[in-house]
Amino acid sequence: MVDAAGKVMVTGGAGYIGSHAVLALLDAGHEVVVVDNLVTGFDWAVDPRAVLVVANVADDAAVRGAIRDHRVHAIMHFAGSVVVPESVADPLKYYRNNTAATRSLIESAVAGGVPHFIFSSTAATYGTPARVPVQEGDPTIPINPYGMSKLMSEAMLRDVAAAHPINYAALRYFNVAGADPVGRSGQSTVGATHLIKIAVEAATGRRDAVSVFGTDFDTVDGTGVRDYIHVSDLAAAHVAALELLVANPADSHILNAGYGRGFSVNQVLDAVDRVTNRTIERRYEGRRAGDPAELIADNRAILAALVWQPRRDDLDTIVTDALAWERTLAERGR
Repeated sequence: MVDAAGKVMVTGGAGYIGSHAVLALLDAGHEVVVVDNLVTGFDWAVDPRAVLVVANVADDAAVRGAIRDHRVHAIMHFAGSVVVPESVADPLKYYRNNTAATRSLIESAVAGGVPHFIFSSTAATYGTPARVPVQEGDPTIPINPYGMSKLMSEAMLRDVAAAHPINYAALRYFNVAGADPVGRSGQSTVGATHLIKIAVEAATGRRDAVSVFGTDFDTVDGTGVRDYIHVSDLAAAHVAALELLVANPADSHILNAGYGRGFSVNQVLDAVDRVTNRTIERRYEGRRAGDPAELIADNRAILAALVWQPRRDDLDTIVTDALAWERTLAERGR
């Protein structure tokens, strides 16, 4: 279903996940306008079929102008800060970039009459879950400012949707990894903290080793366990969520975005060793602040709600795509 009335606005569309959502939307026939301040994103990561507006999402005049000029009928919001340890050290940055900026964006959406809003949320809203896999209705008790900044944004969306003609989907991501299978985009941030990104950097000689933070968790091998989802599958879920919101304008949704199974840090690094046919040096260090032992999605709700099925839900496939993108970056001198 493609709404011909206007464009989909993608904030943070020059970043990692946002650029993949732009590709998925364009491939599905939607028109797209990207709003990104290019602080952590890259203009070259924006597909040329999309319109790029260089602005901060908290710049009300720029955002409202783009909504008006491009007749925006839906917003996908990816812009924000995402590093858990940094959020512990600098919480005000996260409440500014994530919560306060999202409030401004939501207000701009309401002012511009945008009826649909898709929010990039996180499994960090659960904190340390009482059970694994975690379900959407389980308690949300974040243990770091990153998770709290996202949970506060979810609350704003809930309240605004009750007061205004707008519906929303908040997708709670688990660990996003991989790259576009045909090499159009991938994780390109210098100094990224994603495990698989770090590991493929080490595999291609861009890092000396991979640090493993914590070996005493109550997990299969003492290292943290996470549910890894391929970024292209996640992008496809956003397109499916948009179609659901358009078809059912009275309903909003909070959905886990994951595969429903977890891998430890050591198991992920074993997969990188296997795919690359080399052994990456592992440096074992203490736990990081704000890291739970295990986060795995119960993904039955998203599978039931959306016309969506994961296509690349295999750890070696995720690693292979991430590695291919890392080699592409090296060839481009980036």
